[in-house]
Amino acid sequence: MKKLIAAINMSLDGVCDHTAMAPDEEVHQHYTDLLKEGAAILYGRITYQLMEDFWPNLVKNPSGNQALDDFAEAIHEIPKIVFSHTLNHLEWENAVLAKKALQDEVLALKQIADRDFFVGSPGLIISLMNLNLVDELQICVHPVVAGSGRLLFNNIQERNALKLVKTKIFSSGAIILNYEPIYAPGL
Repeated sequence: MKKLIAAINMSLDGVCDHTAMAPDEEVHQHYTDLLKEGAAILYGRITYQLMEDFWPNLVKNPSGNQALDDFAEAIHEIPKIVFSHTLNHLEWENAVLAKKALQDEVLALKQIADRDFFVGSPGLIISLMNLNLVDELQICVHPVVAGSGRLLFNNIQERNALKLVKTKIFSSGAIILNYEPIYAPGL
């Protein structure tokens, strides 16, 4: 069974708004490599629409920044599964609307996926954590205090114990923390 990895950027104070930080080439390369290894990425409507408005245009009109352009290609190519109650049609190539409820869709993917898959939307990450379906959290903490914005762990229902399994430090001061949730009664 393959893993569901929640991969997201956040500021030191827990804000996961993409405007609060500026990933550098090294961080973009990390995520490019990650996406190339994945079976699919899950998005909620809001994150999907943010991504759909930006990355396909960068594929058509490259920026000249190799790391950013490579990431644009990787995010463009990976299959995307979108969870939405309001969208009826998706424009982005390789994007489909989820046909099942979140829990059912993820459990089915875990059984059939040939590679690990990702979730990159804050709301979905929390929903999946509340369902005990996240196998790994990969949080890239950027060396910035945002001061305000959407907090990643704002709507967690219960305490979640985590085990640190790996770290990666970038020259910018950003650090990736890989955690495995410890799903056990009473924790």
